Order: sequence, then C-alpha cells, then structure tokens
Amino acid sequence: MKLKKPKFWDYKEPHLYSYLLLPFSIILNLLSKIKSKPKLASPEIKTICIGNIYIGGTGKTSLVIKIKEILEKKNIKVCFIKKFYSDQIDEQKLLSKNGQLFTSIKRVDALDEAISEGYKIAIFDDGLQDTSIKYNLEIVCFNNLNWIGNGLTLPSGPLREGINNLRFYDNVFLNGNEEHLIDIKNQIKKINPEININQGKYIPLNIEDFNKEYDYLVFSGIGNHKTFVNMLKNNNLKIVDDLEYPDHYQYSQKDFYEIVNKAKKYDAKIITTEKDYLRLDSFDKTEILFIKSTLEIFDEKNLIQALINLNENN
Repeated sequence: MKLKKPKFWDYKEPHLYSYLLLPFSIILNLLSKIKSKPKLASPEIKTICIGNIYIGGTGKTSLVIKIKEILEKKNIKVCFIKKFYSDQIDEQKLLSKNGQLFTSIKRVDALDEAISEGYKIAIFDDGLQDTSIKYNLEIVCFNNLNWIGNGLTLPSGPLREGINNLRFYDNVFLNGNEEHLIDIKNQIKKINPEININQGKYIPLNIEDFNKEYDYLVFSGIGNHKTFVNMLKNNNLKIVDDLEYPDHYQYSQKDFYEIVNKAKKYDAKIITTEKDYLRLDSFDKTEILFIKSTLEIFDEKNLIQALINLNENN
C-alpha cells in the first residue's frame, strides 16, 4: 500500500520531525556522492531528461508529451523512455497512448532499444539522478504550489538533492496555475543567474463536456492534487468535495465504493484525472468522468529553439 508523503515535508519551515531526521538526510547525501560515477553520453541518439528535485508531482509526464509533440511537428523521430516500475503502470499507459515508449528496469537498456530502432531523440520521463546516462538536455520540473516544500532533502524533506544544486543545471520548468512565480523565480536566479526558466499551466481539453450547473466530487492519486482541483475551479466547475490519495495509488474495491457512495450523498458527478482513470480498469467506470489536459507553455518559441538546436547539433 502506498503511503501519502508526510505533511511536514511541505511546511514552509522545517518541523521537529525534519530536524530529528536530519542525520539520515546527511547520510543519504554522502552515499549518493560515493555512488556517483561518470555519466556516459551516446553519440547515436540525442537525449532529453525531464526530471525533478522535488519528489513526485511536478508535471514531468505532461511536459514529456508536449515536447514530443513539438519535435514531431519538425519531422523528428522521437520516442519516450521510462524506467519500469510496477506501481507506475498508469504513466506507462499514458505515454504509450501518445507515442512509442521503451521501458526497462535499466534506462540504458531502454535507450539501446530506441537506438536499434533508429530514433533520433529520446525523451526520458524522470531519471535526473540516474548515474549511468549523460543527457544532452536536462529540464528540472517544479510544481508552483509545492515548490521545494520545507527545503530539506529526504527523509527530512521532499527533495532528492539540495536546491543549491540548481547551479549545475541549465533549465527549469515551473508547472501549475501561475502561483507564487515571482518569489520562486527570484530564488532560482539567486542560485543560478544564467539558468533558463520556462513555465506553463494545465489546460483542460474536454472542459466543455462538463455541465457547470452540476456539483462534482473530485478524486485523484497524483502528486499535484491541489493543482488539479484548482484547475477545475478556475474553469468554473462546482467542486463540493475532493479526495486526495497517494501518488500512483492503486485503488481497492473499498476505495472505489467509498468514492461512489460519497458522490451519491452529495448528489454529485465524479471527476478524476486521465492517469487515475487508467488505473480503474478492474472497476465499472461508467460513473467516472475524467479530465484530459495538456500543458500550455509560455514563451514556447524559446523552448522550441532549444529543441531544434539540440537536434541540429548531431
């Protein structure tokens, strides 16, 4: 059973629990440096890694799909690569619906398969901390609402690596609904004045299918539940209640009945995300509606140019 991340991770200031866990954070950081090996680049294919520092819920998959769409419009043969995790079948299904996905326990094995099939660019969904691959382009994703939580590394906080490591990266992408961007951008620029900052927001593609006179119960098991709910509210849907589950949550029959019965008490329709909907194949989904969304990138021209430059530097 997947557990929700601790609430104290997202407090603005570190909690007592964070300080108690600091020795473990220090040990993990030291171990990660000891395990680090020289990363290897492949001359046969260009690689783009869409990763994160904040663990989970930063909109990586949405950006991966968007970048693939941009590249294909330029007639570039591009594929997805994602490390295989048994609890992330939803994301694998979503990627497969939108293009060719190569997945393996080792990312390098999936990359070799992509090379053998003649792909020019491989987009990695996650893998920023993978010590085996040197990517040609790295983009660090953040969710605007969560940002860096309490600013500490695991397990004291939600960060895979310290925020000051942004000085080693060239590109950041801020996902969400345009929340708190000035303060976040200022903090990023203090760490790395030369870093490129792109931003985007989620746009529902099928919002017109939903009657705005109805009441809706929202549920999701994603890392950015609040951002999803805010997107619906910003599009004038009446949300009477929302249920948040852990990221990549595998729903039980009991969970499903609780969702349906709670909606009946409100006399409300039920909405979830496309990723959650793909996890409900073993249930009767006739009463479940899902929002299909895309990522709208601000100043998309700069990102497109960076992708074109990457492809041309073969």
